[in-house]
Amino acid sequence: MPSAESPTTSTPLRITLALALAFTVTVVDPLVLGLNLPEVNRALHVPPQVVGLLGGAATLVMATSVLAAGRLGDSIGLKRLLMLGLVFVTVADLLSVFSPGYGFLLAMRFLAGLGMTALLAVPLALLKVSVTPEKRPVAIGGLMAVDVILCGVIPAFAGWAVTVVGWRFLFLIAPLLCLVSLWLTSRYVPESPVQPGHRLDVVGVTLIGATLLALVVGLAAAQNGILRPETWVPLLISPVLAALFVLHARRTPEPAVDLTLFRSAPFKVALAATLTLNFLIAGLGIVLGQFGSVVLSLSPESVGLLYLPGTLLIAGTVILAGSLIGKRSPRPVMIIGLVVMAASGLLLAGTAGPAMALWLLVPTTWLCNLGSVVTSASVSETVLSQAPPGHSGAVASVQMAFAMTGAALGPTVYVLLLNLFFQRQWLMDAKSRGLSVARAGQAVDAVRSGLAQTPGSTVYDPNLLRQASGLDLGLDFTNGLRLTMLIVSILPLAVAVLAFLLMPRRKTT
Repeated sequence: MPSAESPTTSTPLRITLALALAFTVTVVDPLVLGLNLPEVNRALHVPPQVVGLLGGAATLVMATSVLAAGRLGDSIGLKRLLMLGLVFVTVADLLSVFSPGYGFLLAMRFLAGLGMTALLAVPLALLKVSVTPEKRPVAIGGLMAVDVILCGVIPAFAGWAVTVVGWRFLFLIAPLLCLVSLWLTSRYVPESPVQPGHRLDVVGVTLIGATLLALVVGLAAAQNGILRPETWVPLLISPVLAALFVLHARRTPEPAVDLTLFRSAPFKVALAATLTLNFLIAGLGIVLGQFGSVVLSLSPESVGLLYLPGTLLIAGTVILAGSLIGKRSPRPVMIIGLVVMAASGLLLAGTAGPAMALWLLVPTTWLCNLGSVVTSASVSETVLSQAPPGHSGAVASVQMAFAMTGAALGPTVYVLLLNLFFQRQWLMDAKSRGLSVARAGQAVDAVRSGLAQTPGSTVYDPNLLRQASGLDLGLDFTNGLRLTMLIVSILPLAVAVLAFLLMPRRKTT
């Protein structure tokens, strides 16, 4: 067994495809469940308080355990861990097909999340081990391209299949991808050098997971008031836990996150970029669901189809982006990707309206997806270039931990901003119509009570919007959406400025 990583020059296309399919499962599996969650809820009679947990169980597990998976892969072999993860997801999802009730399905979602943790943490690390540095940027672009194509095609196909066959079909998609990836991985992907001396930092992983969980819980509770204990207690606990982790990491020989990596300015910018792009992508899903259902009365199938147009063009663009990264540096690609994502948000902020044409949502979605995968390609190359031999899994898992943090914070923060600005708008609307705050609040509460009448729904019933004491809640919500998109669009522009100032202009070796 070699003592240092020695990338192979054989079959890079098959290696990339095997790893891309595994990585895509971590995106597609939660996505298709989320888009078709109302069907599952109606069939299994899921209580309203369990709906959110059922939809996000796998993602929550990945967010809290991805760091452990990266270090475990360095210890036992990245390929071995990936294959175990593929088998685990296949078994958990096949058992989900036969779920007799929501309790069993919830347990399977937690188990599937454990398997997907390996699929999230390992593919990029194995790419570094398996592909030469000269070919790695293009391979990363190819991996992202496969992910884009499948994430564009599968949601639309899944929506159609659920209508024809039923919701249980959803849990056959990931096993199919896993089995193909498993076959390709076993044949073409080389094993990484094993570092048996690595120890798992259980305390560090626990502190990081608890920090993220407390932050998400606090932000979610903030929708009901900042001064409530349910809000400020977890928001206070989160930075305390983060500080405890930093103290722990400085005293631990092998911490879950090597703090010396953060001495590199490009590494810090790359992590800020991956957090931002996942924050915006996850938030856009909330916006499309809320705005599409509330104001435009779009069906879930129509929302899913928004991701399909331009998929092949995005895939081709990200491959070209990988080639540009290889010839020059990740810096220009990262800046362009972040600016494109900001343009997506600003476009929606400028065009959103109750009578908005559906075709205007297509370029908004397309620009956000394009910017995210282009940025992600530059982030992955930047992060992997920082990984010392034998630590690819641990370093790549840091990127994925920041990505999952952004994905977890995105929906929470977007909903918080939407509710904040929506309240501001309907209060102004009530004042202009001479309605008292109490009467207007009762009308809005009546609209919100429609949630309980629609199992699995997370939006207001558009039919009730016309029965709110004269308030124009559709327009009020739209104005709140515009303000939300203006606020969040500042974030990618700020990170783009940091990339311009701190990233190296030429490719480093």
